[in-house]
Amino acid sequence: MQLQQNKQIELSHIDLRYDSRLVLSGIDMSINANEFILITGPNGGGKTTLLRLILGLLPPSAGKLSYFRAGTPVASLNIGYLPQKSRIDAHFPITVSEVIGMGLLGAKLSREERTRMIKTMVGKVGLSDYTDTPIGDLSGGQLQRALFGRALITNPEVLVLDEPTSYIDKDFEIRMIELLQEVAHDTTILLVSHDIATFTPLADRIFRVQNTLTEL
Repeated sequence: MQLQQNKQIELSHIDLRYDSRLVLSGIDMSINANEFILITGPNGGGKTTLLRLILGLLPPSAGKLSYFRAGTPVASLNIGYLPQKSRIDAHFPITVSEVIGMGLLGAKLSREERTRMIKTMVGKVGLSDYTDTPIGDLSGGQLQRALFGRALITNPEVLVLDEPTSYIDKDFEIRMIELLQEVAHDTTILLVSHDIATFTPLADRIFRVQNTLTEL
């Protein structure tokens, strides 16, 4: 009964097709609040597609995606997302603090509170010296840090990370793990990575996606 109350996301008998190609088949998955779920699998196996489906960015071709809060069905959850590849145009005139602040769009905050939260997060991801730096002047790793901060800043119920260590150096990889450990107590984390050894110590469960879903 307790497990049922903790259920936060449920995928039931889900198929997903791109045109005539079946990308995901027969996906059944129940994710509990505050679980750390590690997802791996080969290129083209459907890992990113699974994340986008959970995010509600792709509708299933068959089956049902459901969200819950404290055992009650809800239409949506507060989800922070770090995609595998940034779609932000490096030439777009936006700074580090503005990128991170994008995570607060729609939040009902005073200007002072918004400024404080952005400053705190800029520091947490190690970009205090780059607060007003245009993203076009950042390295790939620095931009990845900013996008990670954008995903974290709302204290999301669910944090979805697709290959989060892409582009970053070993020092910040260690810092990223520390930050994930900090939020894991009250955040559900879904993380896709080829390098499962890095995140296995944090994971409650590990799944392999290759068109179907297998718990390891």
